[in-house]
Amino acid sequence: MEIERKFLINTLPGNLDSYSFHTLEQAYLCTEPVVRVRRSDDEYILTYKSKGLMSREEYNLPLTAESYEHLKAKADGNVIRKRRYLIPLESGLTIELDLFEPPFEGLILAEVEFPSEEEANAFLPPAWFGEEVTWSTEYHNSTLSQKKF
Repeated sequence: MEIERKFLINTLPGNLDSYSFHTLEQAYLCTEPVVRVRRSDDEYILTYKSKGLMSREEYNLPLTAESYEHLKAKADGNVIRKRRYLIPLESGLTIELDLFEPPFEGLILAEVEFPSEEEANAFLPPAWFGEEVTWSTEYHNSTLSQKKF
């Protein structure tokens, strides 16, 4: 089960370079249900996600680089590319801060995953977080993959 809240970010934290990051590329084979292939640095994953906003089922399976490229070629829509910074919180949680590349350059989203819905509902976001978009599908990567330019 994936339980997460998502926020738009207008102002980056000043010490961003001090955090580790991953380079992500992902493509969508299907958006209902969500079936995605992702490259995270040198790791390749096939993901299934059920419907939902804050909480939804998620299953991940490893792929080889070759199978990733084969499936990516079959994907519909935009391939999403972003740099994901991992920012630890004192509570033991981690902010996943995504800086998107073209065609979504300028879009910055933060996600925080939680072990329970109770902890998700009790979370007080840092002051530098912007509008919460947890309850909107507009900022799901699967929705962005279908956006026309």
